[in-house]
Amino acid sequence: MEFEVIVSLLTLVALEAVLGIDNVIFISIIAAKLPADQQKKARQYGLILAGVLRIGLLLIISLIMKLDKDLFVVFGEGFSGKELVLLAGGLFLLYKSSTEIYHKMEGEQGDQSNQIKASSFGQVITQILIMDMVFSVDSIITAIGMVKEVWVMYVAVIVTVILMLLAAEKISDFVNRHPAFKMLALSFLLLIGFSLVSEGFGLEIPKGYIYFSMAFSLLVDVFQMRMNKGRGQPVTTREHYRPGEEQLIKDTVHKAQL
Repeated sequence: MEFEVIVSLLTLVALEAVLGIDNVIFISIIAAKLPADQQKKARQYGLILAGVLRIGLLLIISLIMKLDKDLFVVFGEGFSGKELVLLAGGLFLLYKSSTEIYHKMEGEQGDQSNQIKASSFGQVITQILIMDMVFSVDSIITAIGMVKEVWVMYVAVIVTVILMLLAAEKISDFVNRHPAFKMLALSFLLLIGFSLVSEGFGLEIPKGYIYFSMAFSLLVDVFQMRMNKGRGQPVTTREHYRPGEEQLIKDTVHKAQL
């Protein structure tokens, strides 16, 4: 196995795990609206749906990525189905990461939690399905922007879902203690989105440049974390869920393992 493939797989899994932790938190929040005897089943369905949706979307997009023939021409530049997917995906990542960065600095705390209203099991599963779909789109577009090998994407998605189930609490605690890593992950999405847009216009940026930039930035963040350890409390970012609701993730992890 080539070194670059191993690096791409590990980098993708790490990025997906950090960015996907909110998915597990919202599954926990929505499931908590149900009676205690139904919450475990809702959480299990939510995690299963998260994995199935990611694999399904990846299968569909991977088929579209094989469409190399030009569908139309604009100013002498041909656009195929593959290039349209890359272009749309890149713009989506640029938009999503920019809005997320703004929200964490100046947005409304708990804006999405306040909109969750469900009383029946069917309503809870429907809301979980919609939430899983939103997070799955982010996940798959990120995977396409980082690696070329489809099997690496599948492995990364499966490993990430397993991590969401087994290590979600530890990842969540780490991200909450060190919000700079979440902001760094969002900045990585800006980089990946830019590379997708560039590739959509026919200019491919070598993946090695992207991996080096991400690795160097991560190394700087790690050094800063070690050097500034114990010097003060980190800033409190504004999340889409209310303060304290991230603790519900402990019930999701503990009860899902039973």
